[in-house]
Amino acid sequence: MSLADLLDGLPDIAVHTVDFDVMRADLVTSAHQLGTLLTESGLSTGEVVAAMLPNDAVTIAALFGTWLAGGVYTPLNPRAADTELATQLQTLRPVAIITTPDLAHRFSGFALPVATCSDLTWTLTPSSEHPIDPRRYDADVALLQFTSGTTGPPKPVPLRHATVLDLIDRLLAKLRGAKPPSAKANRPPMPNLVPLSLSLWAGIYQVLFAFRAGSGVVLMDRFSPTDFAALVKRHQLRSTVLPPAALTMVLHDDSVTDLAPLRIVRSITAPLSPVQAGRFRDKFGVIVLNSYGQTELGGEVVGWSAADAREWGETKLGSVGRPLPGIDVTIADDEVMVRTPTTAARNIDAAFLDRLTDDGWFHTGDLGWFDDDGFLWLDGRVSDMINRGGLKVFPGTVEDVLLAADGVREAAVVGVPDERLGEVPWAFVVRDDESISEDGLVTWCRERLTPYRVPARIVFIEQLPRNDVGKVVKRDLIELTTA
Repeated sequence: MSLADLLDGLPDIAVHTVDFDVMRADLVTSAHQLGTLLTESGLSTGEVVAAMLPNDAVTIAALFGTWLAGGVYTPLNPRAADTELATQLQTLRPVAIITTPDLAHRFSGFALPVATCSDLTWTLTPSSEHPIDPRRYDADVALLQFTSGTTGPPKPVPLRHATVLDLIDRLLAKLRGAKPPSAKANRPPMPNLVPLSLSLWAGIYQVLFAFRAGSGVVLMDRFSPTDFAALVKRHQLRSTVLPPAALTMVLHDDSVTDLAPLRIVRSITAPLSPVQAGRFRDKFGVIVLNSYGQTELGGEVVGWSAADAREWGETKLGSVGRPLPGIDVTIADDEVMVRTPTTAARNIDAAFLDRLTDDGWFHTGDLGWFDDDGFLWLDGRVSDMINRGGLKVFPGTVEDVLLAADGVREAAVVGVPDERLGEVPWAFVVRDDESISEDGLVTWCRERLTPYRVPARIVFIEQLPRNDVGKVVKRDLIELTTA
């Protein structure tokens, strides 16, 4: 089965936005028109198509149109600098570009066919030159997604039709629990609100997840707490997803006072502190459940079932849940190791084979531990762990203590070189209350942490540096220590 087949099960209204709706028939027609144009332009199965598009139904039509033509879809971020864009295109070696008339000028220097869209109708401007040595993949590769670049230069990760479908089905099985897929409520399926850019895998994954479940999607041009609250009310959403940065925006927006009938938020793309989850619950009466996955693995591999949420949702705030059915997760030297059917078959891109053991265990690079009930808890990245004179300091532990202090909005802890101890922890804090002092927070930490975990310095900043998926870019914080 191809991801393109997901078009067959959509509801009549496939896409909702703040201002208008898009019918399934119009979306399908647009996808097929683009697929025909790409095929006629000479696209061969497994060749790359790069796309720079806004956050609306056009992007979904482009995604499925590429797959209908047998291409490999690759999203480009409209906010990328021209130099970054040129580097990515050099790496990708695509055979065509998909964009809008407003963005087409960004590709004028590249000799490639360009497909542009207006009102879901596509126009192809051919190129007089044929791409030299285009990148090619086998027919099962659906999409290339650049990694976030938090630990090195971004690399394109191939994601397979079969792998993505398999992981989505495992997640749906876990969420539904004992309820058979055929069992349907008397009400129409709830659309899936996607509060993320569709230039990111996390955003695309949420669209595919909804379509596989037979639901439509709600798209936001850009995230706004007030728009989010309005869409929750308009569509009577009982559950949704939010990245931690967006959740923090909603939590601290004084104009948002009610999110009824929302009951559950699944936090995605980055770990959320249990302190923040507790504050969100206390303000809105909404339980926040973390989940866990990586682009390199193809999607979510650890999460919550409905039964787990009912039994443990309040007492295990901050955990990312338990492994999905058929997914193996273990801890080795404090690192989370994952084995999926894809990694067990060693069917991953050669660029990531150095992170794969001979028996199919994938090094995630994340620190974590299991509690006695089998729930996984994360403690940051292996590269972020601080070795203070031979003693391990897990940044997540210190961050949670800082976040629990009144007036602290956000906190991030990094290791800074020290002549005597090798490394010491520094904390960067975003505060709501200007009266909070460094001495006061150090005292707070000393009362709640063993001495070697207490930050050597606490620095107050206006905001934490984050990448496009909301993860804190800690190398930028380390650079501040030498400024």
